[in-house]
Amino acid sequence: MYVVATPLGNLQDISIRAQAVLSEVGAIAAEDTRHSQRLLDALGIRTRLFPLHEHNEQTAVGQVIRMLETGQHVALISDAGTPAISDPGARAVARVREAGFPVVPVPGPCAAIAALSASGFVDDGFRFVGFLPAKQAARRARIGELRGQEVPLVFYESPHRIAESVEDLAAVLEPSRDIVIAREITKIYEQIARMPLGEAPAWLAADANRCRGEFVLIVSGAPAVEGLPPDAERTLALLLEELPVKSAARLAADITGAARKLLYARALELKGS
Repeated sequence: MYVVATPLGNLQDISIRAQAVLSEVGAIAAEDTRHSQRLLDALGIRTRLFPLHEHNEQTAVGQVIRMLETGQHVALISDAGTPAISDPGARAVARVREAGFPVVPVPGPCAAIAALSASGFVDDGFRFVGFLPAKQAARRARIGELRGQEVPLVFYESPHRIAESVEDLAAVLEPSRDIVIAREITKIYEQIARMPLGEAPAWLAADANRCRGEFVLIVSGAPAVEGLPPDAERTLALLLEELPVKSAARLAADITGAARKLLYARALELKGS
């Protein structure tokens, strides 16, 4: 089974290899067959499509495996970008691999990587989160869990919840952090803006067009702090009584939201004293 990345919007981003694979496989499993048919028509590809989406993924993968058993090759695509990255396909990939068949990636467009490449963040690494929960209480709780992450946080968001999600990010995280709001990547109305997180809700509200399209949000990592909060110090000391340094620092960061690097350094100090 080939996992094929397709354009986010601009058809010129399709690779020569992706076109060849989509033309030559026996069938294509697509998130939305109507949407993908337009892509195939534009590329002059006549391969048969069948649906594989979040509501039928478990059953549709059975069809994929039966085709593979007969010696056919199958391609997996999503509506845009790379399948199985906050898109359907991950379960299908796992099942196909469990059945003993190879899964071959055909790399190409990915909204998260495209946004990161234009963000200007210079940190070593990032944390891909994907979509936040739909309900505010769960969304804020999830953001709170990520507060201590020291690398940029990458989110996907829809136009229906972009304003609420940005407001919650600004409410839970430090307003001095930077945020990159990237929308409609590779499309006609592409826009990539960077600003302090505390200013982002007003920036979105200033123009209704800024809330249209599909979004990637990138928020800078936890700011450096002088020393550790008292609750983090106490939590770390208790954990060190039972756990190794690395495990204690990791759990203390998860519990308190304090920076893991500072906790680890302090744990080494405490163990050495």
